[in-house]
Amino acid sequence: MQVDREIDTRGLNCPLPILKAKKSLNDMQSGQLLRVVATDPGSVRDFQAFSRQTGNELVEQQTSGSDYIHILRRR
Repeated sequence: MQVDREIDTRGLNCPLPILKAKKSLNDMQSGQLLRVVATDPGSVRDFQAFSRQTGNELVEQQTSGSDYIHILRRR
């Protein structure tokens, strides 16, 4: 999957990964993909709620070791 932008929010707790993702998405074009890497286990449900509330599509979520990876498509 070709992502257009990636942000590393490892070590940050809620709500910082969401806030950083929101800021990045605001600077992106519709349809572009953002990959967010987080270490906060709560980010899984946070990004699900964020997607529902903002209309940005949550394309994929996965866990890799202690990292939680979220891929969002800009609405």
